[in-house]
Amino acid sequence: MPATQITDKMVTNFRVENYKSIEKLSINLGRVNVLIGENGCGKSNVLEAFALASATLQDKLDNEFLTSRGIRVTKPELMRAAFDHKNTAAPVKFSLTSGTADAFEFEIVNDNKPYSKWYGSMSKVPDNHLQSVPLSLIFDIADLDDNLAKERILELRKMRAEIRAFQSFTDFLIYSPENTSLRTFEKEGQIEPLGIYGEGLFKLLKYFASQPDLKELQEVKKHLGLFDWFTDFTLPERLFEGESFIQIKDRFLDPEVAYFDQRSSNEGFLFVLFYTALLISDKTPRFFAIDNIEASLNPKLCTKLVKNIAALSKKHDKQLIITTHSPSVLDGLDLNDPEQKLFLVYRNKPGKTTIKPIEKPNPIEGQQPVKLSEAFLRGYLGGLPKNFSL
Repeated sequence: MPATQITDKMVTNFRVENYKSIEKLSINLGRVNVLIGENGCGKSNVLEAFALASATLQDKLDNEFLTSRGIRVTKPELMRAAFDHKNTAAPVKFSLTSGTADAFEFEIVNDNKPYSKWYGSMSKVPDNHLQSVPLSLIFDIADLDDNLAKERILELRKMRAEIRAFQSFTDFLIYSPENTSLRTFEKEGQIEPLGIYGEGLFKLLKYFASQPDLKELQEVKKHLGLFDWFTDFTLPERLFEGESFIQIKDRFLDPEVAYFDQRSSNEGFLFVLFYTALLISDKTPRFFAIDNIEASLNPKLCTKLVKNIAALSKKHDKQLIITTHSPSVLDGLDLNDPEQKLFLVYRNKPGKTTIKPIEKPNPIEGQQPVKLSEAFLRGYLGGLPKNFSL
């Protein structure tokens, strides 16, 4: 990862057009961003738009790579907004802004024919007059190319430098950890160090344990103190080939019982272990998403976890987007902090995915302030189904 601080390169605005249920959408981002909304409103499509834009800036648009980023790949025409059939052949467009820099714009196209591929191009780069330049040309240009004018080469190199300045964005992944991957430690992900389902966690923990100061390992253990029963975990120094397990210690167990491993651990512990390692490591993406973060977690634990995530993201220069259906997740947010943001995702009357920021509810005079979880459940924030009654 680059040495620059994410505060200098943090993505501040993202726009996308013509992707799945999104006709046109713009979002101003903080460091920790939480999306709420009904099932099917397009929250996952928003995350996928980020991942697709990120893959475009790496010029890696093959289906296998898109899938490994967390994108639900389907027929090319169905990757476009189908509110007008003409859109199913139109480009998917993106715009990205970081810090105080001007936005640069890019798009991808696909002719929808059998076995056709996506191709990306830059349509606007700050301080650059070149337009509609294929991304493959920007990335593949040789140091010396007799077929291109020297001025042209310099311009292309400048554009490549502009893209590489967004390294924190080009590694974007959508994490949806699964119990099986976290419990077995059997396979590695296509993308290292952590795959989107939790693959690679054991290898990353081994890396933490191999560092002389053990700083990351000790920090992970500190945050696992969320669990009252947890005392410690260790990684065996010698394992048979193919063996992967950690030794977890429970303070309530008889001292004669040395440990149990991740296969006997509860799911919530494994999910928190994964999220903590993800946020602490300098090997993991600086900008990523977690889909349905409340999975397998107690409501009160969700609240504390989000508070920890906010603190860890600032300490380790991370930026993330979280989706949730859990009111308790919202209580972990501090909307007085400008780096923490809450958004409602919904479908407007024509059915197009829309997003709006949610401000902290103003307390009613003479009454105690309403917690965000209560405001959500009472319908003050939106994002609840209206087409049926209990």
